[in-house]
Amino acid sequence: MVKIPDTTAELAAVLEQPVDLNFQLPDPDDQEIQEHDFQQLVDNAWLVCDRFDLQTEIWRGRILRVVRDREKRGGDGRGTGFLNWLKSREISKSQAYSLIELANSADTLLSEGKLNPDAIRNFSKRAFVETAKSAPEVQQLVADAAQKGDRITRREVKQLSDEWMAMSSELLPDEVKEKAASGTMPARFLAPLVKEMEKLPESHLKPLQEEVASNPDVDTVKQITSDARFLAKYLDAAAQVQALQHSSVDMEMALGEALRLDCLNTAADLVKQASVLEQTVGKLYTTWKRLSSLSDRLYVDTGASTPHLRSLLNCLDRLTNEVIEVPLDDTGDQIIRLKVMTE
Repeated sequence: MVKIPDTTAELAAVLEQPVDLNFQLPDPDDQEIQEHDFQQLVDNAWLVCDRFDLQTEIWRGRILRVVRDREKRGGDGRGTGFLNWLKSREISKSQAYSLIELANSADTLLSEGKLNPDAIRNFSKRAFVETAKSAPEVQQLVADAAQKGDRITRREVKQLSDEWMAMSSELLPDEVKEKAASGTMPARFLAPLVKEMEKLPESHLKPLQEEVASNPDVDTVKQITSDARFLAKYLDAAAQVQALQHSSVDMEMALGEALRLDCLNTAADLVKQASVLEQTVGKLYTTWKRLSSLSDRLYVDTGASTPHLRSLLNCLDRLTNEVIEVPLDDTGDQIIRLKVMTE
């Protein structure tokens, strides 16, 4: 039975050698254990499992990478040997490449000198994966914290990522950056704003930047983030709606009116649904043509000797004719009819 470590040093000692992870967990019914002590014991046990899991997954990824690379050099060129190796160990292809990606990330961080091997123990598995996906500057911030002995979870990675984005983005006005630097404006509110503003063309950024610069507070940042999100959705959908491409509608003026009436959300959703409807109609027509073609082919191949196939075709007539009929409920009382007319 393994004693749950109480300190980082003891955790490191546990990780130095293979052990049977069979913890003596606290009794949930023991009223003599204070809540703080109970949570500490459970958290420490979880932390050890998390770190073992990370190191194990990295090594699994390295093993899989070796097997895959050898197959590439000496196999049949189709990766059959590697796939059979995975199958015999009940590992899916997606799982395998996810582990290989994790191993590649670990080796990159180690080879670039951003992280030493001992510091990996300070990461949870998810935190390490998030770090590997982050910008190089964020990776360095996280690595520095880990090498100082700080425990790194996804929350720490997100916090550092948000802080870096808030201070480095050129999209945020100086007034907002100053508040972020002083700690009066939490970075967690600014990161979503930056992500939404990155989706917008430069011509639409200035009004948003002026608004947040004149009122650099949390409520304004939240509102501008929402406006930027719906604005991006509006612009993206408008560019895809064919009904608007050859019309006389001034989309910029319509946008201005929506902003003035504070109904940008509704306007954005309207345009988005129009785009969805056009795409759905296109898919419907393609499917209808395919169904009609198959029905005609089967009709030619059948005759009096295949009454059941003919019966099948007769039942599907309501879907293959120019007027498509589909019941909206099980009773058949409500029917929708669509007439296909092509030019």
